[in-house]
Amino acid sequence: MSTSDPAERPPSGETRVLDAGALKALAHPLRVRIFDILSLHGAQTASSLAEQLGESSGATSYHLRALAKHDLIREVEGRGTARERWWERPRGSVTISTPEATRTPSGLAASQIVVTETYRQRHEQLMRYLAQAWSSVDQVDQPAELSTANTRLTREQFDEVRDRIAAIITEAVDRYRDQDGDDVRPYLIRLDMFPLDSPRVKEGS
Repeated sequence: MSTSDPAERPPSGETRVLDAGALKALAHPLRVRIFDILSLHGAQTASSLAEQLGESSGATSYHLRALAKHDLIREVEGRGTARERWWERPRGSVTISTPEATRTPSGLAASQIVVTETYRQRHEQLMRYLAQAWSSVDQVDQPAELSTANTRLTREQFDEVRDRIAAIITEAVDRYRDQDGDDVRPYLIRLDMFPLDSPRVKEGS
């Protein structure tokens, strides 16, 4: 299983495959959350992250330094002071689970933590949106698209559909990533596409 963070995709389609050191550095629930906030909302300080996460600024500062050590994030040049540093996530798609990473027990454990925490956050974000959307008529009218579909594919057909969808996402992220304005808000683009187990049929039924 190769799992990529689609929050940002470079126009060239290049992807950073995390090595064992970077993967282990990210394998902490709070660091995954920090990485996700920087991906979705842009540069933050230890104080702003602490407020959002309900942690102390000392804790977020420690985790920021751990992430920066492996170039998962970086300090924003020319912004902030010695006491209040700003951090950002470099642009680009990141592959957080690969066959190579899971060949060792430590790599498998780190991959499991990062992937599980990432998708737990995605599920919580979806549930918060649904709760807010149904809290008032105005919220229901907020633009969103939630849909599912079922089909039957060969491996080659799956690869084709996956690549076509990924190309659309890459083009959209590249075109709109830097726009700003009163009516602009961050959107999470999520792709779920996976095989389903066939139901077991008992003999004679």
